[in-house]
Amino acid sequence: MNLLDVAAFLAMLVFAYLVGAIPFGVLVGKLFYGTDVRQHGSGNVGTTNVFRVLGKKAGVVVLACDMLKGFIPAVIAVNFFNPWAAIVIAAAPVVGHMFSIFLKGRGGKGVATGAGVVAALVPLAFVVIFAIWLTLVITTRYVSIASLVAAVLVPVFVIAFDLPLPYELAAVLVSIIVWWAHRGNIARLVHGTESRVKLPWSDGPSALAGGRGR
Repeated sequence: MNLLDVAAFLAMLVFAYLVGAIPFGVLVGKLFYGTDVRQHGSGNVGTTNVFRVLGKKAGVVVLACDMLKGFIPAVIAVNFFNPWAAIVIAAAPVVGHMFSIFLKGRGGKGVATGAGVVAALVPLAFVVIFAIWLTLVITTRYVSIASLVAAVLVPVFVIAFDLPLPYELAAVLVSIIVWWAHRGNIARLVHGTESRVKLPWSDGPSALAGGRGR
């Protein structure tokens, strides 16, 4: 890489992190509902807690935004950088979401943003994994279990599709990070204290209730 390539990589890396660090859950809550989601529900800034605290419309908006902030940088990276540089850039929004500079290093669990990255890099795998995730949410009503299973399936599909080595290593690393971010959920599942979600078509003020989301 020449100096111009290095500068472009660094600029894109910073951009990807900053986009990922935008706390859409907090922004939507404060701007449109006068509510800080960090002070309600699980206290998480991610999609599940937004559904729980603010309801279906806010949850869908935040889900779309959190996925797009992973999808867009990943698409740009894949089309303009080599695989090693691309995978680092693609991972940056997930890191930004989990450790946001705008939230003093705090953030969500990276599932929705990571899903956006997978959708950009491995679209077919995303469709299959999303279908499995949705099935598990509906049948078990545990978002945490569905997210943990999805995290394991990402490297499985990436390796099965024989994608470049950087993609395989990144998929394994991201899977480990997601499991680490869900360590509290895992402990509650083991002890039988993890709450189940309230499905969107159920009656009630919010689409999801109880439990700690991503």
